[in-house]
Amino acid sequence: MARKFLYFVAAMVILVIAGAFVFRVYGDELMEVAFVPDTEFTAQDVLETNVYADRSMWLARPGLVKGNPALWLPEDLAESDEALPDGKKAAVFFIHPTSFLKKDQWNAPLDDKESQARARIFLRGQASAFNAMGDVWAPRYRQATLGAFLTDKPEGEQALDAAYQDVLAAFDYFVAEIPGDQPIILAGHSQGSLHLTNLLKDRVAGTPLANRIVAAYVVGWPVSVDTDVPEMGLDICEEPDQTRCILSWESYAEPADYGRIIDVYDRTIGFNGEPRKGSKLLCTNPINGDVGSVAAASANLGTLVPNEDLSDASLVAGGVPARCDDRGFLLIGDPPDMGPYALPGNNYHVYDYSLFWANIRADVQRRMTAFLAG
Repeated sequence: MARKFLYFVAAMVILVIAGAFVFRVYGDELMEVAFVPDTEFTAQDVLETNVYADRSMWLARPGLVKGNPALWLPEDLAESDEALPDGKKAAVFFIHPTSFLKKDQWNAPLDDKESQARARIFLRGQASAFNAMGDVWAPRYRQATLGAFLTDKPEGEQALDAAYQDVLAAFDYFVAEIPGDQPIILAGHSQGSLHLTNLLKDRVAGTPLANRIVAAYVVGWPVSVDTDVPEMGLDICEEPDQTRCILSWESYAEPADYGRIIDVYDRTIGFNGEPRKGSKLLCTNPINGDVGSVAAASANLGTLVPNEDLSDASLVAGGVPARCDDRGFLLIGDPPDMGPYALPGNNYHVYDYSLFWANIRADVQRRMTAFLAG
């Protein structure tokens, strides 16, 4: 019996390595004991000026070839016309999801090997979707630990705020370092997308930078159409070749059970200061690149299906459909066989990118081509 319990705990650890909004919903006493720090929050030292000039502060960036997870590609990727005619590329700023699980402190040290290794796994399966159209920049940052999402303690918000300061410093360096006329793609997942929503509000909205944004992929985090999007500086991507716009989705197999997530979401306040209660989530169909459409599985160009130890993955076409429901969750039909990491309620959060990897790759190309043509 003890071994079975330990196996269950180990399985839960694996399940939650992506860290996200959902864990605030399923964070029962066991999860709190296992992951929420019982220490006081300690303010982080302010990073040194221009610290992101150091290449070791990046998991991926131009010029970093050896060990760069964003350059990974599946062996069975078909040849395509991915290269742009004039050879222009975007600069892609990608914020990785939660990979720090320890409870001895609220924010991850930059030298924590386990969380950095997990972050590289995430980048390999997520940021790689952008590498044909852009040079990916993915900063290391002192992310909030998973437990910050499982508690109402003020320390949780303090940890997220502290992590966001690192993201801002990395983004400011990124913008200063790239050419002043280079197109920009913004992307993230889970905690990374939470930080991205704030970054759009604080650094893009109402600034000339908004004109350089090809698209923002705010994946795996709820975005209110009514209370958040108007403050984020970009429109919703309503058409597959639209630019300067936002995409977002949260993936659920059917029957989808997201009632408790809605209960939490409806108690939050949007960027405009109004309650999010009852507001619709922004839901992009990642197969079609629009909102409000239905896509059959046959239109899925390729799902990235990982092997058992997450060391590699294969593309499988035609396996997963997509449609948005009335509240704004992305429904993907019967539960696909993606491995053991689906979450309660048929939540496929961990696979938000992998389910539609080839279509996201095609979406980036389409929007980048349209951006350059405009």
